[in-house]
Amino acid sequence: MGEKRATRHGFYDGLVALARDHEDVYAVDADLGSATGSSIFQKAFPERYIDVGIAEQNLVGISAGLARVGIVPFCSSMAVFVVGRGFEIIRNAVAYSRINVKIIGSHTGITAASDGGSHQAIADLAAMRALPNMVVLSPCDYNQAKKMASVMYSHEGPVYLRTSREPVENVTSEEDEITLGRAQKLRSGKDVCIIATGMMTVLAVRASQILESEGIDATIINIHTIKPLDTESIREEVIACNGRVVVCEEANMFGGLSEAVASSLVEENDIVFAQVAIEDRFGQSGATATILEEYGVTPEGIAQKARRVVHH
Repeated sequence: MGEKRATRHGFYDGLVALARDHEDVYAVDADLGSATGSSIFQKAFPERYIDVGIAEQNLVGISAGLARVGIVPFCSSMAVFVVGRGFEIIRNAVAYSRINVKIIGSHTGITAASDGGSHQAIADLAAMRALPNMVVLSPCDYNQAKKMASVMYSHEGPVYLRTSREPVENVTSEEDEITLGRAQKLRSGKDVCIIATGMMTVLAVRASQILESEGIDATIINIHTIKPLDTESIREEVIACNGRVVVCEEANMFGGLSEAVASSLVEENDIVFAQVAIEDRFGQSGATATILEEYGVTPEGIAQKARRVVHH
């Protein structure tokens, strides 16, 4: 799968490319440009970069004001801060009013292991999914994150994008198209459907290789758009795999992709469902590989759940 690169950097590389053709594109950050990746934009377009300091409510509020005068602001901070501290302003100034603000939350999930549980966002998907008018995106690799800037720009209204700190291999190509609200099939199989989002898609691809060596043929579906969710494709692919499905997300098991997929399948018969997610506990500090093993967020963890549903 080649070189590892972080989605946070892929997104801002894409935003710089977008900004060359669109003068209304601005980047706004809360004093974390080197962490979120927005410093990439700052170097390219310093006159269109605003640092509001450590003030996430102001980050969102100022972005809403910029949007009111025709600017398209892409505001970023670590997800635990922009979603946590900024939630009231996101709700009332952005989502409620359907303002054209794009929100980027970095350091999501537990892969930012050295930052510790206080800085690891595991509830951002649940919070953003719950807001009316909010589109929720979660790219799986650098290539896909780079394309998200233009996808977000083309959508009129609020968007939340989830990026990760740790670099991952590319499992998509630069030529792959992204359609907002459409699932992406990376691999066709017949025995089990593995549905994943974000960096978990990379782990799911690795898991499918483990399973293939054991004679288990897996479909891999990448969900880059968590809301609106492509429920039609999900139902079709799961049914094609005899109702066997494993959902993978680097977020809390409550309120995220797992529950969204389960809701889309609730009227179907004979579904065998499993999930690989953060099982309702906070993250903790440690080496990334050690933390992922502790939480079962590994290719082998996914393969184990797939074996269970196949042999159910």
